[in-house]
Amino acid sequence: MKVKLLDLFEYTHHCNREMIKFISENALQNDEKIVRLLNHILNAQQVWNSRILGEKSFDVWQINAFEDLENINRQNFLKSIEIIANRDLDRKIRYQNSKGSKFENSIFEVLFQIVNHSTYHRGQINSLIKNAGFEAVLTDYIFYKR
Repeated sequence: MKVKLLDLFEYTHHCNREMIKFISENALQNDEKIVRLLNHILNAQQVWNSRILGEKSFDVWQINAFEDLENINRQNFLKSIEIIANRDLDRKIRYQNSKGSKFENSIFEVLFQIVNHSTYHRGQINSLIKNAGFEAVLTDYIFYKR
């Protein structure tokens, strides 16, 4: 299971990197909706990693400097890989969401949430990219594996 999760996080990191690159190369970093969603993807991964590791987290909707996004993506990836390598994926963690509600999930469930959440929001970003007159960024898993 850990090998498959590593693959999914490599995919997530790759697609986030491609989105950042595309947005930068096509001067879309001033599109408020695109930038907000891209930040949200990266912030959410940082928040979930922090919940697992007991570290200080970002605000899930904070806006980071665009030039910092690639580094945040890379740091998120490295933290997720560290978690996969060194944690019992069946272990439950307790955490509070951004509204203060308390929950408990396994580390595997949290990690899968990161991947699924990222994919969902990259789809939203692609809709905005298409509405701006560009071709969507290929982020389907199957394209990544080809």
